[in-house]
Amino acid sequence: MCLKDTIKKKLERIQNQIEKAQRKVELVAVSKKISTQAINTAYECGQKSFGESYIQEALEKIEACPSDISWHLIGRLQRNKIKYLPGKFKLIHSVDSLELAEEIDKKFREKNIVAHILFQLNLAQEKTKAGVRESEIFSLVRGTLLLPNIHVQGLMTVPPYFENPEDVRPYFKKSREILSELKKEFQDKIGSELSMGMSHDFKIAIEEGATIVRIGTAIFGERQ
Repeated sequence: MCLKDTIKKKLERIQNQIEKAQRKVELVAVSKKISTQAINTAYECGQKSFGESYIQEALEKIEACPSDISWHLIGRLQRNKIKYLPGKFKLIHSVDSLELAEEIDKKFREKNIVAHILFQLNLAQEKTKAGVRESEIFSLVRGTLLLPNIHVQGLMTVPPYFENPEDVRPYFKKSREILSELKKEFQDKIGSELSMGMSHDFKIAIEEGATIVRIGTAIFGERQ
């Protein structure tokens, strides 16, 4: 089976799962370490949203790929790379501190562009992962809402890995509950996006309210 047929079949399988939710769920194809050929092939199959983790790699792909692709930054963000973001990414998923939000606001204000961001939760407080603790999220949102060139669209979460995807359900459920509490507190000042679920567990994430799923391996196969 050729590359296009393989990717098309995988995308159709995932979309069939998403359609069972009977609501809008955006599929972000995680394309870090994936060739522009594979990205363009997925694009030809109808995929329009892609997620990158590394700024330099992403910028090269943005130049080489169709201009109507929606790019999502899903990896850990370094402050010295923020200057490259304005006008390039639809959504930044991985903001986890007020200092980072302030720098984003500053760089986007210089370009007169509004940054759309998600706050990354780290509910399990894993030291190997970025993300804000549940106890800190309300003060972080409150501080960020004072920044004129940022719109907080919602939350992103990367839970611990479990062999049984069902074991991750409590983390997805808790993320949804936190977002619901934030919406009550801040109302329309914060969006309703909930980015959670990857190749291994996206079905559970959708059941628990994900509006964005980030899927790489199930589309492109294992990375080299």
